[in-house]
Amino acid sequence: MTVSATTTALRIPGDAADDQVMDSVAQAVRDASKSAVQHATAVKSAVTGTGLIESVSRVSYNGAYALAFGIVYTVVFVTQFIPQDNPVMDGFNDGARAAIDAVKGV
Repeated sequence: MTVSATTTALRIPGDAADDQVMDSVAQAVRDASKSAVQHATAVKSAVTGTGLIESVSRVSYNGAYALAFGIVYTVVFVTQFIPQDNPVMDGFNDGARAAIDAVKGV
């Protein structure tokens, strides 16, 4: 059985090559932190500066309004064509009264 040994030069902690490597690592970390700060600032200004929040709010409101109007208008429109004196309309009326009472807390 043979054992081979590889010899490497011992580096002294204050060696110039180690200092260059550490300096380049430190510079890379500084650059990365500056980039992160610049990116965060750009994102913040994009969200608040252009009125993105207001636009999202307006789109949400208009969407909810259109959906609610579409549902209510359709129901009212359809109920106008159903004869008023039948069990279906009685059920609609009773359900509407129960919903109003539930909202009022009666």
